[in-house]
Amino acid sequence: MEQLRGTGVALVTPFKADESIDWNALEKLINYVIEGGVDYVVTLGTTGETPTLSSEEKLDLIKFTFEKVAKRVPVVVGMGDYNTKDVVKRLESTPILAEAAAILSVAPYYSKPTQEGIYQHYKAIAKASPKPVILYNVPGRTGRNMTAETTLRLAHEVENIAAMKEASGDMLQCMQILRDKPKDFIVVSGDDALALAQLACGMDGVISVAANYFAADFSAMVNAALNNDFPGARILNNKMMQGFDYMFCENNPAGIKAFLAHKGLMENYFRLPVVPASDNLYQQIGAYLSKY
Repeated sequence: MEQLRGTGVALVTPFKADESIDWNALEKLINYVIEGGVDYVVTLGTTGETPTLSSEEKLDLIKFTFEKVAKRVPVVVGMGDYNTKDVVKRLESTPILAEAAAILSVAPYYSKPTQEGIYQHYKAIAKASPKPVILYNVPGRTGRNMTAETTLRLAHEVENIAAMKEASGDMLQCMQILRDKPKDFIVVSGDDALALAQLACGMDGVISVAANYFAADFSAMVNAALNNDFPGARILNNKMMQGFDYMFCENNPAGIKAFLAHKGLMENYFRLPVVPASDNLYQQIGAYLSKY
């Protein structure tokens, strides 16, 4: 799992005006982030608007990502849901997952299960998965925090759970996990704005939204921090900080797609219920990028 150290990027899914997937734009984005220096890519994350994708489209996206990445970097595949049986079924019936480095599985959302329910959900997924599982705690989206105690229980007790993307925003919880985790358990940040502080606490990297746009600078910041060059990392982080705020102040992925549209990497289209960034925010992003 050392290949998950550094910068991973949670790829957006570009759409055309008719809401079909823009495959040409996705290929451009994949090449852009890899050439920018990211260490691996993540397909079918929340940033990819996966709740609006059909099962067929999800499989097509996995295949396309493997094809266009062409083994230049590892690929992590998102595979999460609040229906445990459905996740298990997809893990067991998607043979192309053999090419993945790992599976990223978000904690069950909407149902708001107890900590025991979260534990049993992940235990079943880990048993079914052909690849190591990355836990993903993002209570702002799921409605339920996965506590440090539950995370550590899974890390110590369930063999096929190898890493975690921690996006609770709770620094004390992050430090508790880092202090008590198994030695070979990888912990990465899921909060771009907190990533530098979390790397300083001992995290192994970041699965980033911002790296869709800031591929080179974000990767350089993470690498500097992992090499204990925190003065250098701070310079890069300070340069991007206002960008982080713009990316997430209304909605993800509306913010990052506005950045990518300004760069000409894709058009600014979405599937409902996500809508584009407001005109005011779009103009602010443009003004910020003109000076970046």
